[in-house]
Amino acid sequence: MEKEYRENNWKWHRYDHTDEIDKYSHDDYKEALIHWAKKTSDHKTNVMEMNTTTRGKEYISGSLIYKQTIDDQNENKLFHYFLARDFLITVNFNPSAIKSIDEKSVLKKMEYTQNAIEGFFVLLGEVLSESIAKIDKFEIRLNDLLWKVKKRNSIDILEEIYQLRHELLVWKNLIIPVKEIKLGIEEAFGEDVSKEVEFKRTCKRIERGDTLIREYQQEIDTLVNFEEIVSHHRGNEIVKTLTVITTLFTPVAAWGALWGMNFKYMPELEWKIGYPLSLLLIAGTTAALYFMLVKKGWMGDILRGKKKNSFFK
Repeated sequence: MEKEYRENNWKWHRYDHTDEIDKYSHDDYKEALIHWAKKTSDHKTNVMEMNTTTRGKEYISGSLIYKQTIDDQNENKLFHYFLARDFLITVNFNPSAIKSIDEKSVLKKMEYTQNAIEGFFVLLGEVLSESIAKIDKFEIRLNDLLWKVKKRNSIDILEEIYQLRHELLVWKNLIIPVKEIKLGIEEAFGEDVSKEVEFKRTCKRIERGDTLIREYQQEIDTLVNFEEIVSHHRGNEIVKTLTVITTLFTPVAAWGALWGMNFKYMPELEWKIGYPLSLLLIAGTTAALYFMLVKKGWMGDILRGKKKNSFFK
């Protein structure tokens, strides 16, 4: 089904399927539209192409993922676009898929646009609004995680950190193609387009979303490094503890192995004080080994209890 919207000096044509593009004809862009229509059906991810060879007939075209779930790569919404100065064609763009979009308000904004480029940026701005709103909610979860790391450091916390890291990459993957479109439009149509109000507003929205993602990414990277340092330190403490325990039990194992032999002639078996003497010898050598470790400083902090809400102590 085709929907056509006439604005000041341009038109927006909306199609539900690529097969319907043949209904629209434009002499200046006929070959480009045919070529785009054939390639569009094969696009499954973000693509952008442009033509700047003929002055006054510049255009950009491609496909854009405008909605993506966190759990499944294949659960996304993608639409195709062909943009010239005086018309915009979109295929498979569904405003109802984005909760923040009010179709009537979008059309109202488009009434004040001067060309199709600015109108296209109205759409991009609405798409970005939902992503930025989700990024804002991301801050709450990240803040909770910062304190969880201090209170209860575990593999579950590390898993949660990397889940947030993946989610942030998904948002980044949504904004990068929009940034590419913005740069492509300036390259194709010249810097004059950047003077329009809606273009400027959407560019600021792109910048805001990009800044949020960059800052949160730095926080998560710091949190990952921090978590790795704490985990590495605690791992070393565990290995050190096990090593010390093994060392302290070496005299017990050595003397026990010696007196556990079954030779026929062992003079210690006939000693009346053999049992208490063996216990004394084991205790003495263990104590001597312990004090040697303490004196050399190899015991460290392994005998101290961990303090609550402490990372290392």
